[in-house]
Amino acid sequence: MDGLTELTDKVRAHFSAGGASLDHSIRLDLRGEGVIRVEGATVSNAPDPADLVISVSRKDLEALAQGKLNPMTAAITGRLKVSDMGLAMSLMPQVKALLEARTGEA
Repeated sequence: MDGLTELTDKVRAHFSAGGASLDHSIRLDLRGEGVIRVEGATVSNAPDPADLVISVSRKDLEALAQGKLNPMTAAITGRLKVSDMGLAMSLMPQVKALLEARTGEA
């Protein structure tokens, strides 16, 4: 698997290449391996507060991005935690784009 720097670079490239940006800030907490935070089109590894915090292991993040793990199943079993489920649901297309950027798929 990629290191945190490579993951961050993939997400950053996604947002800079397509002119994409998020309406809310999202922090992806990789459970002890670091964080990737996106606010607008700015991507960093700052552990600053965010509107939505998604906590997931890198292994489960990979499985989610590849469609091998259902997000609802992951949430119910505690493998995926979100700080605000309502906001997560409303941002699903943007979160999906973020996951796809992580794996280089689109």
